[in-house]
Amino acid sequence: MSVHLLVSAGRGPQECAWALAMLVRRLEADAARGRITTRRVESVPGERPGTFRSMIVEITGDGAEEFAASWTGTLCWQAPSPYRTGPGRKNWYVTAQPCRLDVAATPFDERDVDIVGCRTGGPGGQHRNKASTAVRATHRPTGTVVVVDTERQFSLNRSLALRQLRERLEAGDRAAGRAAETTRWRVHDELVRGDPVRVERP
Repeated sequence: MSVHLLVSAGRGPQECAWALAMLVRRLEADAARGRITTRRVESVPGERPGTFRSMIVEITGDGAEEFAASWTGTLCWQAPSPYRTGPGRKNWYVTAQPCRLDVAATPFDERDVDIVGCRTGGPGGQHRNKASTAVRATHRPTGTVVVVDTERQFSLNRSLALRQLRERLEAGDRAAGRAAETTRWRVHDELVRGDPVRVERP
């Protein structure tokens, strides 16, 4: 079992990017004690060395989902700022949310396609209206349907219908991938400061 966790400092100050680095290290140490594997998949560096605005951590092993859930939500690193002197704020917040990296491609197999001959109107004369040369192709797993009647031969329309189905499924996969990426970026703006699910200290 594998879970991807997106950890973000949102639009917080540079201390939040520092807190994110500290919290990810703590998460990794916590995982290692539970014999759960972690891997840093992607990261966006902060303004200062060793800090991060965001990071995606892959969590793998038995109990990965439960472990990720225990680190999901608003996280707080409680420590004085390493960049400012004097008394001041000590709570630095980041957010952690499960995310999807890649949307799996929709498998396409001609055996999953129902091909039905049908009649359609339009140019082509009486032969076109009497013969079922048009094709309605239905991809059963997704319910996607295309109708092709551009050619006068059933076999040509069948080939075109299969190609159109494949192209439509690929376009749907690309759209789903863009939607998943948009959802990931939205997490950066949804950081709620206060009421953390975890408070960690040095």
